[in-house]
Amino acid sequence: MKDKPQELKQPVPFTPGITKAMVRQHALRLYRDKLREHPLSLEDWVLAEKDLVNERDSTGILPS
Repeated sequence: MKDKPQELKQPVPFTPGITKAMVRQHALRLYRDKLREHPLSLEDWVLAEKDLVNERDSTGILPS
């Protein structure tokens, strides 16, 4: 029997000006398929935040 991964609480963003809600929304877009089967890992949350920051820096605006 496979152990179901324990659901992880979303960490506090480390980037000033970025909120949990912003990272959560971005993660939902990035990991839409993964979320159906598994909760996001700490690594997933960090990667989503980094991707959001990179997107913000490259376009100069935050995605909606």
